[in-house]
Amino acid sequence: MKKSLLALASGAFILGAAEFVMMGILPQAAAATGVDIPTAGHYISAYAIGVCFGTLILVFGRKVPPKDLIIAFMVIALMGNLFSAFSANAAMLVIARFISGLPHGAFFGTATLIAKTLADKGKEAQAVSIMVTGQTLANMLGVPAGTLMAEFLSWRLAFGILAAWAAMTIVLSLAWIPFVAPIKDAGIAGQFKFLTRRGPWVILAAVFTGNAGVFCWWSYISPWLQKTGGWSSSLVPMLMMLAGFGMVVGGIIGGRITDRWRHAGTAALGQSISCIGLLLVVLLPGNHGTTALLTFWIAFGLFFISAPQQLLMTEAGQGGGELIAGAAVQVAFNFGNAIGSIVGGAMLTSFSMNYRFTGLGGVPLTLLAVGLLTFYSWRCETDTEAIHRMREIKVD
Repeated sequence: MKKSLLALASGAFILGAAEFVMMGILPQAAAATGVDIPTAGHYISAYAIGVCFGTLILVFGRKVPPKDLIIAFMVIALMGNLFSAFSANAAMLVIARFISGLPHGAFFGTATLIAKTLADKGKEAQAVSIMVTGQTLANMLGVPAGTLMAEFLSWRLAFGILAAWAAMTIVLSLAWIPFVAPIKDAGIAGQFKFLTRRGPWVILAAVFTGNAGVFCWWSYISPWLQKTGGWSSSLVPMLMMLAGFGMVVGGIIGGRITDRWRHAGTAALGQSISCIGLLLVVLLPGNHGTTALLTFWIAFGLFFISAPQQLLMTEAGQGGGELIAGAAVQVAFNFGNAIGSIVGGAMLTSFSMNYRFTGLGGVPLTLLAVGLLTFYSWRCETDTEAIHRMREIKVD
């Protein structure tokens, strides 16, 4: 494996952990800052809003070499997580989470371009999936570790370690990521030219609705596991590790299928998996077995779609908009995250804090995402670029 991909995966790890760790420590963070669980959902939304605003960094950084952008993003991540660790009240933590989210979308847009550029021919999606694996490993290892820290030590320690991890990633990026030329300078307006076509909007709408649906449930997974599944708080980290394992497996399998089939078709398949899982959250009785199964299932579907959606948008932005297009996926993802958290909180309020109904709020949204991706694959994905992704195999 190329060292450059490991450095990028390390960056994805810090951002993935910073984004998702709040789900595992939400009860402790809420108690420490004096707010209830639905209000603490704003800590999740603040990060997501930061992602949306942070993409503007790329508008003015289009002439900067991608390696330098990656390092700048890690510096911001370091500061945001350090601020989170020392936040004294709810308002400070909201601001800190906003800062932590600023580099997220811009990082993944830039990292996708680097991974795709440095990949062996025909293995672009697998290279992107390796980079994204850092984010999935964050959910498998980083988030459970953060949850354990919150349970037995302090939730603040989790953010302190993430700040240190960002510092380490800066060193790795300096040492291992080679020079990659900046993208074609198409000017400020030229970077957004791809948005004049219908296809990218269909993809972004699918990313938004799909992730809004999943995050109706995912934002409240820790109390769902305890209230619906009957798990003790001390065992929640183990379940978060199971979710992370599902994300790792989903990301790897999704990347391999993407290199061999239609990108949008692969993404539609992943969204279908998540949609079925959310429906089962409502229909299946809540116990240890069903909640563990659904935790793995929905997490698998959530990251099965990562590589195909990133590549769909990066390819859509060719000609100067690659970075913005790649980052736009994360903007749509996190905007969906923010809305999903709000919708999930509204479902809890409407159904007397019954956490099973967070799944009901997510089903129609993920179903809409499946329809959008199916439409895109049928009407817009006429050139799958499969011929360009073929590679020569020599037989002795």
